[in-house]
Amino acid sequence: MVRSKSLVAVIAFGAAVSACNGGGQRVEAVPNRLLDSVNQPVVERSDFVFDVSGGDAGLAASEKERLREWFKTVGLGYGDRVFVDEPNPTRSRADIARVTAEFGLLLSEGAPVTAGSVRPGSSRVVVSRSTAHVPGCPNWSPTATSATGSNYGCAINSNLAAMIADPADLVLGQSGSGTGDATATAKAIKVYRDKAPSGTGALKSESSKGGN
Repeated sequence: MVRSKSLVAVIAFGAAVSACNGGGQRVEAVPNRLLDSVNQPVVERSDFVFDVSGGDAGLAASEKERLREWFKTVGLGYGDRVFVDEPNPTRSRADIARVTAEFGLLLSEGAPVTAGSVRPGSSRVVVSRSTAHVPGCPNWSPTATSATGSNYGCAINSNLAAMIADPADLVLGQSGSGTGDATATAKAIKVYRDKAPSGTGALKSESSKGGN
């Protein structure tokens, strides 16, 4: 089962809409006279659901193998988030965590809302995958008025959408941990303070003699 949803990452400040003329060429109906790009990343999230049979005794070897093969089928990897939804905490969660660790990931807390209910004695594994892209780019629509180019923002925002580790951060961001590593902060300051000023040494002498 797969459920997808789209979220606009950043709301464009300029009111610009697109239309097509008779030749199918895309033109701007309302020119963007601001320096805010109307080409913004859109984040899409897909939830993949898989139910495994377990319970207080944990997952059987066959269920672990089923889960492992399902992870391979959906291409579980970096950037994905794995959740476990179960009516009551069981040992199955620990077994699911071990299988997930084989793919280099940890379980995330909570679980997205999915269709249907989890059967008693079963655990629901949910893989959430977010992707980001900038729709309509590149856009070289002709602009007859004095306005911002139609392709403005396509390059930088497309690169941002491609490089960000977790596309969901474009929507929700990251909350601070509330604590900082004082040692790491002080280390950088110490290196700066201990560095001898470049002007303290003797001036380098250059000779005009010799050479060709």
